[in-house]
Amino acid sequence: MKTTELKTYSATITIGLHRGYSNILIDKKEVIKILQNYQNKLIIDKDIHLSASVSECLIVLSNQQEPHLKLDFINYPKFSFKEKVFKSEINALGKYLMNQFEQNRIVIVYHDKTVMFEIDDKIDHRINQNKQ
Repeated sequence: MKTTELKTYSATITIGLHRGYSNILIDKKEVIKILQNYQNKLIIDKDIHLSASVSECLIVLSNQQEPHLKLDFINYPKFSFKEKVFKSEINALGKYLMNQFEQNRIVIVYHDKTVMFEIDDKIDHRINQNKQ
């Protein structure tokens, strides 16, 4: 049996399943299809394999309860690459998903930092805000 060990790095993209700040739901199957198309293009164009673990979750803040998908990525030993490339490709994927699913912001949690991409300062109207 062969054992492979390498430096651990990981990322989690959490994407809301409401288009914009509406109540229009995005189907999980649609997200997976877009993700797979993106993965296939990465494999063909750059020989990069970004394997994702997809799970459902609910983000709760104040009066907001929005279903989300969590996309978890690791430096998978069979298809490993440098950390800088890993983060660059995850950032590109996050921005792509933002555009595809009309998200105002998206957060990517890495093993060593959190990155937020944001189009504007708008906040979901269901979240109470203290405006002093």
